[in-house]
Amino acid sequence: MLLLASASPARHRLLEQAAIPHRVLVSGVDEESIHDPEPRRLVRLLAQAKAEALALSPAADGSRRWNGEQHCAAVLGCDSLLEFDGQVFGKPADATQARERWQRMAGGWGELHTGHCLVGSEGSLLLETVTTRVQFAAVDEATIAAYVASGEPLACAGGFALEGRGGLLVERIEGCFSNVMGLSLPLLRRWLAALSVVT
Repeated sequence: MLLLASASPARHRLLEQAAIPHRVLVSGVDEESIHDPEPRRLVRLLAQAKAEALALSPAADGSRRWNGEQHCAAVLGCDSLLEFDGQVFGKPADATQARERWQRMAGGWGELHTGHCLVGSEGSLLLETVTTRVQFAAVDEATIAAYVASGEPLACAGGFALEGRGGLLVERIEGCFSNVMGLSLPLLRRWLAALSVVT
């Protein structure tokens, strides 16, 4: 069983739909304290911090050791950001910012980066960023206003949810589809096989 170190409903649903047994436990990591100018590295650092916050605890001798719950074979941490025209877009701060971003994004291409970190019960650590290119539809102001008014963009990295209303506003995807929802299932499958984690 996996321990998912994320509050994301989309990641939880992806694991459920893939029939991967898991429990959700939010790490409580202060994401604002972690910085890196390179988006691909930043999401890896965030994913690692989330996974290690639940997977590892200091031992008496100062070393790090597994602190997983009973029956949990590994801890998975993830974090996503959208890179658009050289800028990094996390969750919009408010409706005004969401609308301004969509006015820029409409008709353009962005890169959705998701950092993944899997910590095994024996302390092994796997770390990778998966990037998917996303082309947004050239929608008008009324469509943008209606989408922002739905509230959905405020809860999502990049201000859109592919699995929700935002799916109508995505024209094309190049790369891993599930990665846009916050978790690359093909990568996770390879990792679980490498660690011999039975799902």
